[in-house]
Amino acid sequence: MRLTNYFLGSLSIALFILTSCSDNDDAVQENSLSVPQTYTFERNSATTVDFGGQTSRILMLEELGNYIKGHATAGTVVDVATLENMYTNTNNPFSTSDLNTSGKQLKDKTAASKDYFVNFGGGGSSAEQVEIRSNFEAQFLNANDASQGNVAVAGTAGSYVDGSSTRLFAANGVEPQQILLKGLMGACLMDQVLNNYLSVAVLDEATNRVDNTNKVVVTGKNYTNMEHKWDEAYGYIYGAGGGKFWDSYINQVNADVDFNNVKADIELAFRKGRAAIVANDYAVRDAQIKIIKEQLAKVPAVRAVYYLKSGKAKLITDNGAKAFHALSEAYGFIMALRYTNNPSTDAPYLSKAEVNAILADLEAGTNGFWDVDYLNANIDAMANTIATRFGFTVAQAETVN
Repeated sequence: MRLTNYFLGSLSIALFILTSCSDNDDAVQENSLSVPQTYTFERNSATTVDFGGQTSRILMLEELGNYIKGHATAGTVVDVATLENMYTNTNNPFSTSDLNTSGKQLKDKTAASKDYFVNFGGGGSSAEQVEIRSNFEAQFLNANDASQGNVAVAGTAGSYVDGSSTRLFAANGVEPQQILLKGLMGACLMDQVLNNYLSVAVLDEATNRVDNTNKVVVTGKNYTNMEHKWDEAYGYIYGAGGGKFWDSYINQVNADVDFNNVKADIELAFRKGRAAIVANDYAVRDAQIKIIKEQLAKVPAVRAVYYLKSGKAKLITDNGAKAFHALSEAYGFIMALRYTNNPSTDAPYLSKAEVNAILADLEAGTNGFWDVDYLNANIDAMANTIATRFGFTVAQAETVN
């Protein structure tokens, strides 16, 4: 009788694992899990995946960047209040009612992760949170200053025509739009992925593990709270479709033969981790978190080094100004490194102090980026510092397009 019960119980568990992930006939078996080929998970023939809030924030960031870009192209003044409204989602600043009425915003998710800015791990603090958000809001003022009709020159904020593009630069040559885009990719999107929704403290919070094990769904929803938290992490990367932000840069880094496992590793880890949650296999879930943390951290690091070297190569033309766009992208990606999470230490691969030191060095010349001689002499050291810490070479990162 005991053997019969054991067999029937095992069969029930096996059938549950095989049918709970999705109806995808291409699902593959890995470590007794049914891992779908796409991020598709269902319960009672209805999806259990929901990351609408993450989609909204990605689209909000896209509109914020496009607002600055559009005014640069048109030669019109960037309105600080409009950017602040976009950051906080107040006064209907977006192009669609879905965004305006979503109840979501970028600011309250900036430097707001459980691990770094609630539990204050990874060197985080409430004072740093205020500092980070204020720094982004300062870029609104910089964009406004640069849009007043002046031509960008050393010590003067203004616009600069780069081929078919018109860009706005602060007085030190840094491009506010890129600081906002790449910086918020780190401080908002990445911080939420790695240090919040993939945090065990969030996934297993309160009764989440017991509820997930017993498949107790959130009231009015078709998912358990743990399933939803995992989906929200996924949504900050893939939630808007069309290869936006981290999705796009994962693809760019993956295009280099030296990093051509990054995309597949991240996507599989998300699918396998979600399947493990369905199957109540928390050890496998946690192993996937480690993979995502390691692989996603490479993306801003590789791009930071690439843009540093790309910027240096362009410094010899147009009094250096043609290089400022690339250097500003590097600056933003370096900012993002503070929000990486080394699973071996539960802290960033580069600390806040180390990131700030590199950024200070990047703009340490007279009038910041305009001091071409200073940058030429120092960029290689900055690039090498980043590459070494993340375990690749500068030469490997330089080949990424």
